[in-house]
Amino acid sequence: MRFAAVDIGSNAVRLLFSEVYTVKNKPLLKKITLIRLPLRLGEDAFSRKNISEEMAVKLEKAFVSFKNLCEVYNVVSYRACATSAMREALNGEEIINKIKSSTGIKIEIINGKLEAELIYSTHVAEEIDEKGCYLYVDVGGGSTEITLFNKGKIEDTCSFNIGSVRLKNDLVTKETCIEMEEWLKQIKKKYKPDMAIATGGNINKIYKMCNLKDYALLSVKQLKEKCDYLEKFTVEERIKKLGMREDRADVIVPACNIYLAVAKWIEIKNFFVPKLGLADGIIYNLWQEQQKKGA
Repeated sequence: MRFAAVDIGSNAVRLLFSEVYTVKNKPLLKKITLIRLPLRLGEDAFSRKNISEEMAVKLEKAFVSFKNLCEVYNVVSYRACATSAMREALNGEEIINKIKSSTGIKIEIINGKLEAELIYSTHVAEEIDEKGCYLYVDVGGGSTEITLFNKGKIEDTCSFNIGSVRLKNDLVTKETCIEMEEWLKQIKKKYKPDMAIATGGNINKIYKMCNLKDYALLSVKQLKEKCDYLEKFTVEERIKKLGMREDRADVIVPACNIYLAVAKWIEIKNFFVPKLGLADGIIYNLWQEQQKKGA
């Protein structure tokens, strides 16, 4: 069965089309096409509290293309979710309604808890120890979503307006940083999580740069070394010498610093990087819903 998902993030919009096979009552996902559009809606939403007309038009065009691709790929079902930038933009609902009117596609604005649940639905914890106690950390462009999973259940979750795009543009307040630090220290004291599961495009890039094998842990030391290495280059040098995309090159160091701060405050030494994201979680969730229908 084929499914499609859209993740409308603060830094980029991702359109994912996947074939999902059912093997021993479990989903096996095979990506058909992944389209990444560096719209960076957060640049508008966080500084001006509105998404510009230009970006709104581009987003609408992206959804027209998405609708056509759904027909071409003959997908069983699809789902589109928006996170921090669309949550914060004063004209977010207006844009969503316009896209719904022109394409028939309904966009859901989701909170950090649901975002974490969707990614957790990919059975990411099965690759380590599902019965353990883990901190799930997703650093996006606009926010950092942190969830405490204990024995497969969510014990606590919180969303902080600390993201790579925000940090790059000096839009993160000292009060928000203190709030996140205090929350993490309370979590550490109460639950003592074994490690952190880290997701996000920037941590995936760092993982790739470290040449680690699938499911190998990324140590905080390795993350710090790569962050220090990248800081030696200007954004332009990261693009030209390291081959990074422009919209990755200017946010990767701020993102690394957020992960490092989490590691420091929670006192962990390793990150598990499953290289999965919200779009993957949406696909798995769509498969689960289809299974319930008895398809």
